[in-house]
Amino acid sequence: MEISEQCVVGLTWTMKDTLGEVLDVLDEPVEFMVGGDDLFDVIEAALMGHEPGARVQLQLEPEQGFGDFNDQLLFLEPRSLFPEGTEEGMTFDGAALPAGVSDAMPKDVIYTVAEIYPDHLVLDGNHPLAGIAVRLDITVRSVREATEEEVGSGTAGTAFFKVPPTAPGNNLLH
Repeated sequence: MEISEQCVVGLTWTMKDTLGEVLDVLDEPVEFMVGGDDLFDVIEAALMGHEPGARVQLQLEPEQGFGDFNDQLLFLEPRSLFPEGTEEGMTFDGAALPAGVSDAMPKDVIYTVAEIYPDHLVLDGNHPLAGIAVRLDITVRSVREATEEEVGSGTAGTAFFKVPPTAPGNNLLH
């Protein structure tokens, strides 16, 4: 079966920055819905018409993928507002931030603790790959028709391109 609109693809990949540094490796296939909300448009376009076993290589500029870095999404907040044990790399859902943080912080953003100072934290609402051009080397492992549920929800349940809150030490992008 060829990749087309509203199908589900199983993909593996290696993601590198433009200097060749490996950012992420997906060794086990993960399913994504084509024609839904799981993949960036440029990735979907590159995959169209391919079958299992195909290898697709492409470069995503920031505006095609994770966006440009926005310094307006950096916030310096009192450390005392955050739980004991808060560490760099932890994430917080903007809709569930502690009381007392800046009213200017958008609620529909995931914030990463970027730096910790004695009295303050730097929270960064940018995606970890914002402002970075990435090179993807994708291998198509499977292609199948999407179920009615997947078509209705627009996803195969994969949230790679959204950064969920994580525990300390979890630096995976998927």
